[in-house]
Amino acid sequence: MLDAADLEVNVLEFRQRSFQFERLAPVDGEEVALFSRTETESESQFRPRLVHLKLLVPLSWIVLDEPHEVLAIARDGATVPVRLSEPVVEVGAERAEFSEQGIAWRRVAGPSGSLVYAPRELADRLLAPAAFGAFGIA
Repeated sequence: MLDAADLEVNVLEFRQRSFQFERLAPVDGEEVALFSRTETESESQFRPRLVHLKLLVPLSWIVLDEPHEVLAIARDGATVPVRLSEPVVEVGAERAEFSEQGIAWRRVAGPSGSLVYAPRELADRLLAPAAFGAFGIA
């Protein structure tokens, strides 16, 4: 299993985007990692705004894809998923529930307007106010 030092020096690829590690926190006895990314909303808008993306993933699901020097998500914590090249979709055009790397995901708006992603099977725990509080998602 990776530790915080491994997470700090590598980016995690998710939805064809790179996410930076922020912190680890226990959620219901399981160590969970918070990754984040800030991007600009659609450039076609007159005044695009910044969109803050948060990604919550159990530490045991994160693997290092050494040949590509990136972190990836694998439910078994060992098998590096096949890297697929898909077109990037603007966050505003994404569905709230989707599949990525063979895992079902859910996205919700966080308390401060950030968008928070978590595996759908863990969404009840990870997208709850207690988990948001553990990570300082306000």
